[in-house]
Parts: sequence; structure tokens; C-alpha cells
Amino acid sequence: MSFASEFKEFAVKGNVVDLAVGVIIGAAFGKIVDSVVNDLVMPLVGRVLGNVDFSNLFIALKDVPAGVPMTLDALKKAGIPVFAYGNFISIAINFAILAFIIFVMVKQINRLKKAAPPAPPAATPEDIVLLREIRDALKKP
Repeated sequence: MSFASEFKEFAVKGNVVDLAVGVIIGAAFGKIVDSVVNDLVMPLVGRVLGNVDFSNLFIALKDVPAGVPMTLDALKKAGIPVFAYGNFISIAINFAILAFIIFVMVKQINRLKKAAPPAPPAATPEDIVLLREIRDALKKP
């Protein structure tokens, strides 16, 4: 089998196509969850905690020169290393929400799947049937 035909056989298998569709939908779904976290959840959490903006929670790891504003973007543009733990908190919440949504989706899909009907019992091989008939014939007086 040539390399090209082997690759074609691999690429058109159902699992590969399903995986590709899943990755594309997952990427789009990830953007939706990012928006939900950054635009809806984090502002509410910040408001409840006293108007905290998680995107600007950081620690500068080097002295900040005069004239550079103390914002995360300004420090990064100035080349000052920062420990941006607020961004990490946002991403951790994003992950938790995404994991929960996927868990609920998989749980619902599994619930909706119908149980596969039991497979019919396999036919007894002919030699076993003959041996049973011989056994039964020998038991008779």
C-alpha cells in the first residue's frame, strides 16, 4: 500500500473526521466560554469582592521606572516582568466553567443514548450439539 493511499484511508476514517469536527467546535465553544468568564462572570465577582479588576492584579518583579503607569499593559510594553496572578485567576475560573459545562453535556448525552439491545446468544457449534446428543443418548437406559 502506498503512503498516499494509506494516508487517505487514515484521514477518511470516521474517528478522524469526528475528532476534527470536535476540535473546531471546541475552539469556538472555548471562545464563547472566554467571553462569558471575562465579560459576565469576572465583573460580577469583582463587584462582589469590592470592585476588584482581576485583569489588573499583578506584582511587578522589577523596579518600575518613573513615568510608566502601574497597569499591566503598560508594564508589559515597557518590558518589565510581572507576576500576573489576576490573569491566572480568570483562566482558572474559565477552566472550571468549561469543565463543568462539558461534564453536564457528556452526562446528558449519555442519558439520552439508548441502551444497546443485548446481542443474541451465539449459535452453539455443531460439534458441541453432536456431543450433547451423544451424551444424552448414552444416559438413556
